Amino acid sequence: MYYNANVLALKVAAMIDPVHHTLTNWSRGPIKLYFNRADMRLFVPKHVASAGWTFNLAHPAAALVMVTVMVLPTVLVAFAPAIVRIFH
Repeated sequence: MYYNANVLALKVAAMIDPVHHTLTNWSRGPIKLYFNRADMRLFVPKHVASAGWTFNLAHPAAALVMVTVMVLPTVLVAFAPAIVRIFH
C-alpha cells in the first residue's frame, strides 16, 4: 500500500499535537497565520511541518519580535552613513 509521506506526517503530528492542527487556529487564505492563546510556544511548526516554522501571533512576544525584525533593518539603513563614519 502506498502512503504519501506528507499526509502520513500530518496524521502523526495531529495525533501528537491536536491543538496545533485544529484548523480554527489557522487563518484562511493563501497565507497561513497561526493564532492560539492556549499554545504558549512563540515559534510553531507551519501547518505543513516540512514548510518550516511560523510565529504564534497570540504570544505576547510575537509582536515585539515582528516589529524588531521590520524596524532594525530600516534603522540600520537610515543610519548607515553615520555607522560607516564611526568605524572607518
